[in-house]
Amino acid sequence: MRLLVVCAVDAESACCDGMHHARILAAGVGRTNASAATTLALVEDGPFDAVLSVGVAGALPGIDPPLDPGALVIGSESVYHEEGLLVPDGFLDMTGLGFPLGPFEGNRVPADPGLLESLRNLGTCGPIATVASCSGTDEAALEVHRRTSALVEAMEGAAVLHAALLQGVPAIELRVVSNTTGDRDQQVWDLPAAFEGLATAMPLVEARLLDA
Repeated sequence: MRLLVVCAVDAESACCDGMHHARILAAGVGRTNASAATTLALVEDGPFDAVLSVGVAGALPGIDPPLDPGALVIGSESVYHEEGLLVPDGFLDMTGLGFPLGPFEGNRVPADPGLLESLRNLGTCGPIATVASCSGTDEAALEVHRRTSALVEAMEGAAVLHAALLQGVPAIELRVVSNTTGDRDQQVWDLPAAFEGLATAMPLVEARLLDA
């Protein structure tokens, strides 16, 4: 099996050095960088058997029990948070607007079922939100959770899975918690724990996929 692992920054990609059957890519922050770099790698460096969107993430409120720094989250789906329409009584996603983003329902890009089945018990499994603006207020963090039902938020996953889906390659998002979300001056950060958790998890992820 040959894997394409897409991270945002070098500090995340360095945590994947223990993998031996992967092309590790630091694509840049945000969905535009992520989708462009993923597509380019799939077209120019493929074939790949699977794509993994990997990195750190902020834990959203309303999760019971709360996710501590270093906790691994396996994305059951990656959800575009912003795409849609704000109306007086709430938010309409792309299903409500009637304009599909891609070959999936509304704003929710599903993880590949086979990858999800192989990896789901390595951590906490649930939706992951892809945001353009990270949540620096309690109100914003609560809105991300309400709109997406996500456990954590990050900035690239849905775009990576979307690009892989259009190229016909199985994909999934994996995140390790690095911080809380909400009011910026009240956030709790532990990047060393997150990077340690990521470095520990990725060889296990690779081994699980090789054995599948």
